[in-house]
Formats: sequence, structure tokens, C-alpha cells
Amino acid sequence: MAMGKRRKRQRGLWVPTSSLAKSPGHPFYERLSRLLDEEGFDAFVENECAQFYAPTMGRPSMVPGVYFRTLLIGYFEGIDSERGIAWRVADSVTLREFLGYELSDATPDHSTISRTRRLIDLETHQAVFGWFVRVLARSGLVKGKTLGIDATTLEANAALRSIVRRDTGESYDQFLERLAKASGIETPRREDLARLDRKRKKKGSNDDWTNPHDPDAKITKMKDGRTHLAHKAEHAHDMDTGAVIAVTVQPANRGDTSSIETTLEEVTAVFEDVLSDPEAAEQLSDQLRAELVADKGYHSNAVLTAQQEAGVRTYISEPKRGRRNWRGKEDARRAVYGNRRRIRGARGQRLLRRRGELLERPNAHCYETGGMRRTHLREHPNICKRLLIHHAGFNLGLLMRQRFGFGKPRALQGHKGLLAALSGFLRAIFGVLGGQKRRTLPSGSIQRSHASLAAAAI
Repeated sequence: MAMGKRRKRQRGLWVPTSSLAKSPGHPFYERLSRLLDEEGFDAFVENECAQFYAPTMGRPSMVPGVYFRTLLIGYFEGIDSERGIAWRVADSVTLREFLGYELSDATPDHSTISRTRRLIDLETHQAVFGWFVRVLARSGLVKGKTLGIDATTLEANAALRSIVRRDTGESYDQFLERLAKASGIETPRREDLARLDRKRKKKGSNDDWTNPHDPDAKITKMKDGRTHLAHKAEHAHDMDTGAVIAVTVQPANRGDTSSIETTLEEVTAVFEDVLSDPEAAEQLSDQLRAELVADKGYHSNAVLTAQQEAGVRTYISEPKRGRRNWRGKEDARRAVYGNRRRIRGARGQRLLRRRGELLERPNAHCYETGGMRRTHLREHPNICKRLLIHHAGFNLGLLMRQRFGFGKPRALQGHKGLLAALSGFLRAIFGVLGGQKRRTLPSGSIQRSHASLAAAAI
């Protein structure tokens, strides 16, 4: 048999529409698009974004509904950068249909997505996020009585090697060379600079150093122990349903006891927006923000006293601090002892156990599999815009799971009919094999085969 060779193919000048490739579609994106259409998503965002577009003249723009749907794809597909989202949309027939593009249409490139993000302000992104919270509330997925607060660090799109002194503008190497010459080394070598740098204390202080490309990025220690420029993302979750109520982006060197107030203010603004919808307000609890759950990083006299004065019952884990002196601190003593009594009770133990499920696991969905652990944007407003729609996708996944049984495109929960058909098909095959070879496969093999076929079907 002669070996064939690959030849260059010359593309035709005209392609009839009947010859264009067609996709059978993805059931997740079909139902997601239907859900957004039923709730009037596109009309809402077009009304909110009308002020940013010229009424009659201007360059061809990206439709607001398409822009926000594009960012939602970033969550559902686990894509971190806008450039990656643009490539994925251009390459996928299903995602083209989800955004409303034909195969003959040019999809937005990353520069168009970036320009649209800069065009639409942060307040509008917050309003769109609040719209998703209202939709969840109308479906009973927001109660508002018990809130959980948690924070995580995001690796910044900036390098430590590019930091400069705040007072002189020197780079790190230039600063070390000046110190070496001041100590008597006329021509310092790299080994001399490294030796001098090891002996210095507080060499990574944010008070002395900044990054000229991203001043909002702060030097901090990451979860894995590395020191890097980073940002801090803090979230408030509904402990009854797991829905994200508020998202804020703050300096990475700001402590939890200081950043919690900004997040709680954002929670209040979101609840005011939800209460403006009578149908959504009926589903909320009569006691909004009545309870607060957090880890030991949020435990302080100031936080507990402020929440007690606001009438909020706290369930905040208490670190081991030894014996304390309460002289002249009666209000703080009552707040700390009250919190300690509650976290030791049955309800407190249940809430602290659910904190890992409803606070830690969503972080993994949004930042690990969701692809946002490292940001490709700079400055807090830009990062917050992306995170708001990213977490709106997480909330949308909760609604999709409630209505259709699955919350992500690659999930197969809720496809009971398909799983039943696969199970019957496999049992029939295994029955034939068992009759021929007089043996049966173990149940574990059947379950693994089910999982393999389910993954292939996705």
C-alpha cells in the first residue's frame, strides 16, 4: 500500500450556508440562554449600560448582553484571561450560539472585551451582580439571615522584581548597591548584594515599596508560602443556600478585622437592592444579617463589640490567646464571652462545620477550577468588575442546579433519564458477556464504566 502525503488545501472563495458546520448544541448553554431570556437579562443590562453608548453615531460596539455573557463563560469554562475567553468563543460553535453569533460573524477579540470593561463603570457591574442576587431571591435561594464571611488572596499581574522605593524611586538592585557603597564596598558584586540583603530586616515592607505598574498590588505571603504581589478578595455568602451576596477587592495587607466592614457595607447595599423587588423581598428572612459566621482571623474585640451593638449574633472561631485582662473592657468582655458560648453550642458547631462547605468550597469553584487564582488585570476596580460577574456565574450555577439539576457545562447531575439509559445499556452488555464467559463483572467495575461513559457523554 502506498503511503499518502498531506497536501495543502486551497480554500474556496465562496462557501454556501448549507455547507457550514452545525453543532447539536449543549443542553447546559441552551437552558442557560433560555433562563436569561425568560428573566429579561439582556433588556436589563442594555438599560443599565445605555449611558455608556452613543445614541446615534460611534464605532461598532459589543452589545452589553454579549459582554456580560462572555464574562460568564469565563467562569463556566474555567478561563482566567479575556484573551483566552475570546479564543474559546471564536473556536466553539456552541458558545457562538450562546452569544448570538452566526458562523459567518466575527466574534469579539480580547481588545474589544477589555475596552468594553473599561467603558462600563464598577457601579454598573455591581448592579448586574445585584440583578442575579434578586433572581436567586425570587427562587428562594437567598434568605439573608445568616451570613458567612471569608477572604482569599489573588496573585497580582505584577512581579516583585519591578518594585521601586516610594521615597526615591530606586529599583531593588539600585537600593542594595547604594547600601553596599555606603557600607564601604566600592564595587559590589552580586554575592555582596545577596549577603547584605539577607541581613536586613523588614525588607519587604509595603510602606517602603510599591509597584509602578499596579500600585494596588501589595507584598504579601500567599497560601502556598510564597511571597508575591497580591490582592485580597473578600466574599459574603448566605449560609442557608451558599449564594454569594457581596464581593469586594481590597489591599492584600489589610487584616480581616479591618476589611470586614467594607464587605458588610456592600452586603447592606445589595439587600437594599433586593428589597426593592417585592417578589424577591417576600422570600427573604424577617431578620436580615441576624447572624455572622467567620474564621478566627476575624476575631477581635472591635469586631465582636461592633456586631453586638448592631444586634448581630456572631459565630466567629476564637484563637488561643491565653488568659486575658478585661479591666475597663466590660463591653468587649460580654461580646467575647457571648461569642464563645455560641460557638460551643450545637448550632454554633453546625454553622462552623458548614463554613467549610459553603465558604471554602465556592472559593475552589471560583478560583481554582474557575481559573481566577491569578489575575490578568491591574487595579482594584478592574479586578472587581471581573470578580463580580465571575461570582454571578457561580450564583447562576446554583439556580441552574435548582431548576435543571446541573450547575456547570461539564456536570451531569440531574440527567436521570440519560443515566438510566446508560445503566440499562451497560447491564445488557455485561449480561451478554456474563452468559458467554460464565462470569460477571464486579459492581465497582460497573460504576467505573458508568462514570467513564458519563464523562465521554459530557
